[in-house]
Amino acid sequence: LLLVLGGMVAMEMWARWAHKALWHDNAAGWALHKSHHEPRMGPFEANDVFALVNAGPAILLTAAGFFTPGELGAMAYGLGLGITLFGMSYVFVHDGLVHRRFPVGPLAEVPYLKRVACAHQIHHTDKFDGLPWGLFFGPQELNAVEGGHEELERLMQQQKPSAE
Repeated sequence: LLLVLGGMVAMEMWARWAHKALWHDNAAGWALHKSHHEPRMGPFEANDVFALVNAGPAILLTAAGFFTPGELGAMAYGLGLGITLFGMSYVFVHDGLVHRRFPVGPLAEVPYLKRVACAHQIHHTDKFDGLPWGLFFGPQELNAVEGGHEELERLMQQQKPSAE
């Protein structure tokens, strides 16, 4: 169970680093990722290829864990499952909740996920040098920079329905 959770947290750290270093600060990565910062034409964008790239290690680790007996197999399977669960969570929160590519039902009412969605909206404004780079820890990234917490709170207030 710790390896599953560890795999999920490690993927958030990887995604945070890769988002900045490989997708924004790298010309080849930006050539694909910029589609995510432009209006989408159709159901897919070039940026979606990163989901496939990140699925590779999850598939390999899970398969290796399934076919390898003992502790090593269990560790590989746990990490692969953690990466998979991160990917599923990322799709629902990022693509569904934040960018509204599909409905997410009651997930849209989870208070922390609302904060995550607002934090990601700030990333798309290019304030704070592009922060936050991560998704699930995005609110914490904003809290660490001057004015980030206030901007997040301002967006959160805009999300609340006005009392009539």
